This record gives sequence, structure tokens and C-alpha cells, in this order.
Amino acid sequence: MDRKLLEKMLVENKVPSDMYSLQGGLPNEAYCIDKIDGKWEVYYSERGTRSNIGRFDDEEEACNCLIKQIKRNLPGLNFS
Repeated sequence: MDRKLLEKMLVENKVPSDMYSLQGGLPNEAYCIDKIDGKWEVYYSERGTRSNIGRFDDEEEACNCLIKQIKRNLPGLNFS
């Protein structure tokens, strides 16, 4: 899975778009995925601060981590 497929899944499952950023950055109260220094990072952004959740060698691992974080906050969500 890559960010393009992840985005499709998030949209299809009606996950609020302000809950995540697939282009990194520092949006307020959002789960983010970004490629930094050749590694994929998943973090929670709040008030301009990153809370690191994980750092991965490949995009698929990072995407799976982001899904896991979103599912924790939206327990009724069922990705296929």
C-alpha cells in the first residue's frame, strides 16, 4: 500500500480529512505521514509539535501504522 491507496481508503471510509495529513506538515490535531531523511515517519501533530509514533524503512509499513492509529480513534471503522 502507498499513500495514494491509503488516501482512497480513508475517503471511501469517510474518515474526516482534518484527522490526517498524507503530505506531512504540522496541521493541528492530525495524524501525519511524511518522508524525512529517507525514512517514513508517522506522527501526531498538535499545536505545531510532533509526537513521534513510528519511523519506518518503507511506505507500506508507515501506511499500516497510520491506519492503526486512526482505527484507535474511530473504533467502528473497518478497512478492507
